[in-house]
Amino acid sequence: MKLLLTAFDPFGGAAVNPALEAVKLMGDIPGVALVKLEVPTVFGASIAAVTAAIEEALPDAVLCVGQAGGRAGLTPERIAINIDDARIADNAGNQPIDRPILPDGPAAYFSTLPVKAITAAIRAAGLPAELSNTAGTFVCNHLMYGVLHHLATHHPGIRAGFLHVPFLPQQGSPSLPLESIVTGIEAAITAIRDHEEDISSIEGSIH
Repeated sequence: MKLLLTAFDPFGGAAVNPALEAVKLMGDIPGVALVKLEVPTVFGASIAAVTAAIEEALPDAVLCVGQAGGRAGLTPERIAINIDDARIADNAGNQPIDRPILPDGPAAYFSTLPVKAITAAIRAAGLPAELSNTAGTFVCNHLMYGVLHHLATHHPGIRAGFLHVPFLPQQGSPSLPLESIVTGIEAAITAIRDHEEDISSIEGSIH
């Protein structure tokens, strides 16, 4: 399996992005050929960068990774919605408010990765994980939506989705050590490799 693994550069005035630092450290995973990509935290440009890499690499799957400060564990995203509503500006100074990502696009796209199997695999590695039903409305959701739209319209056989990771200890709390984030991403990729179809498990939320 060839997997395109992407991570954003630091944003919001931060000096580091745990997603990028973890992806840099990713080593070999049996049965997986990794293609790594650093992505600008910029509306529009992020989608362009990843879709160009998809066209060049033609991977079997795409896993985009981003930072979610305030979350205690690793959180696979179930869904991306068609809205940009930026609480802060991106790295190019853009701050779209109440703007659709694609004016004629569907309201949402579901991840085509085995998100429940990913959640279970991260927990089995001894790390906190939870299935998330919101990727936010910043560049992470923007990229997830754009990638899934591109694949749905050009390469429906390529699976894709998004994984959020928490802060590093030096960024604040809650957090996880960098080595733990690397282990969690490795577990996620192993689940993608091993599960063409998702598992059935209780991961729903009441609110």
